[in-house]
Amino acid sequence: MSDSLPPRRTHGSGRFSSSDLRRLGEGTHIEDGVLIFHPENVSIGRSVYVGHQTILKGYFKNELIIEDGSWIGQQCFFHAAGGIRIGENVGIGPGVRILTSVHEEAGRELPILHAPLRFSPVVIQPDADIGVGAILLPGVTIGQGAQVGAGAVVTRDVEAYSVVAGNPAKPLRMRPEP
Repeated sequence: MSDSLPPRRTHGSGRFSSSDLRRLGEGTHIEDGVLIFHPENVSIGRSVYVGHQTILKGYFKNELIIEDGSWIGQQCFFHAAGGIRIGENVGIGPGVRILTSVHEEAGRELPILHAPLRFSPVVIQPDADIGVGAILLPGVTIGQGAQVGAGAVVTRDVEAYSVVAGNPAKPLRMRPEP
């Protein structure tokens, strides 16, 4: 091992108590096996469901906010280094990944792992639905009432009430008006 490599540190166990959270709304249910890191920067609204084995990775700065009435499926991974805001009544299917940081391009002399990080928030506006296994990349906004298909990789903003799918996610249609 090279002397120039930084020592690695633990991120902690992810175990938490409800009093550790910045906010925990009434009627919320967090299943067994959920891990929450930096709970002091995690706010969860009223009547939210968080499924088994989900990892909510708060960060020492920025916030992870889940607003009232939202539903998070099992085995999701949310990394809130750049900040995450999930609006009211959002459905997020099992296995969804939300990432808010990326390594900058630093040239071949520096391993990508050691390149500086760039942080960008992810916002999911109210009433949206994110399909099973979708991946939302740093800096995207999912518009109100939009639907992201299963397995989609979202690399750019999604228009309100649109339906997107694929890798990279592309618009398929607009949801019909009532």
